[in-house]
Amino acid sequence: MPVFVNRSLNLKKIALIGFDMDYTLVRYDADAFEALAHAMAGRALARDYGYPEEVAGLPFDPRRAMVGLVIDKRNGNLLKLSRYGKVKAAYHGLEPVDFRVTHETYQNVAVELSDPSFAPLDTLFAISTGVLFSQLVALKDGGAALPDYATLAHDAIEAVDLVHRNGELKSVIRADMGRYVIRDPLVPALLERYKDYGKKLMIITNSDYEYTKALLDYALDPYWKAHRSWREVFDLVITFADKPRFFERPSRFLRIEPETGLMSNHEGSVATGIYQGGWFKPLQRDLGLDGREILYIGDHIYGDVVSIKKRCDWRTALVLSDLEHELESLRASKDIQARIDALMEKKEAVEAEINRMDLERYEGRRTDRAALDRLFEDADRMNQEISELLTELRAHFNPYWGEVLRSGHEESRYAGQIDDYACIYMTKVADLYEYSPKNFFRPRRRLMAHEFL
Repeated sequence: MPVFVNRSLNLKKIALIGFDMDYTLVRYDADAFEALAHAMAGRALARDYGYPEEVAGLPFDPRRAMVGLVIDKRNGNLLKLSRYGKVKAAYHGLEPVDFRVTHETYQNVAVELSDPSFAPLDTLFAISTGVLFSQLVALKDGGAALPDYATLAHDAIEAVDLVHRNGELKSVIRADMGRYVIRDPLVPALLERYKDYGKKLMIITNSDYEYTKALLDYALDPYWKAHRSWREVFDLVITFADKPRFFERPSRFLRIEPETGLMSNHEGSVATGIYQGGWFKPLQRDLGLDGREILYIGDHIYGDVVSIKKRCDWRTALVLSDLEHELESLRASKDIQARIDALMEKKEAVEAEINRMDLERYEGRRTDRAALDRLFEDADRMNQEISELLTELRAHFNPYWGEVLRSGHEESRYAGQIDDYACIYMTKVADLYEYSPKNFFRPRRRLMAHEFL
């Protein structure tokens, strides 16, 4: 798969490459992983939150949510926004919200995520949250004795977070790595190539050391050519980083003894070694690097990209695994989209002629009414054709939400964040294997509206 470029990035000038671990350096089978998180969160709600027992057995359909959606806690809706914060699609529970109702509810609203009434779903970990929340809303509306929508949202988010934090989910994954973790030999090969080219390598992950070690032992260690362990390859590893707070406020580093996992207070340089917690400022100071010499690669648009770009001025790369299937769909539907585009051009020409004749009528000149009627008929016919083609096009994408990076004709909110904050993006880290460690990524020249002449 290619690497997609938003702004210039010269790898030759990058001295340190950092990686998130989960869903970045180590890939998961997303459907299996999220199904497990969804099931465990449902059981936690029934066991610990007093929810009905049926919540513990809810089925999981990963298509019911996607990265980039937003929960409306007030109305119990799941929303898809344009990059300008306008609501373009909405589901209430498991049913689509009628266009007219959506318009009436949100017509004067540009959703601000700083508003506590809204909660973004910005990582693949959040898919299970979105699915669970939608199901809880459906159960409540069906008569189940459940709390208000805001509480449902809070409890769904907290339950999914709980099974990630308390080790319950991770213990299942560690016991069956082959089912949940995707091993890719190109990743260790890429890392060794970067080492050969003199790059320093770093991991900053929110996972604890024990889990980090288990995943890296499994996913990377069988494939090294010139090294024995990931510990020889990475100059610096930071676990339990608590991103995005790692980039936002001071915190102490604890040094980890790699063989035992025991931790101790640490004073002094953190340029090398394995640590827990900490803060980016002393890290960058001890590395002696300018922010523009550091590239960080992660899958969380806020914790791994937006917060870094706003506070550190590191270079950023986003791993968007959802895009892999979407690229296949875009290729498969390319001819349909071309037909839609051609019809839209013809329709615009017909509408322009209708408007020209309307101006003539307004100015008192004679109008050929029969010709005008034919133009209206042509426009209606093309509208029907376009509508049929759009139905055919949508069949190639998520049946509930469509494309990840589009909301109708506009870019989605998630696409806007990628465009604004990620220097490059890709479907998986191994996509970088096709590019030299000295590659200069350059974006294509973008045309503004007035340049399409």
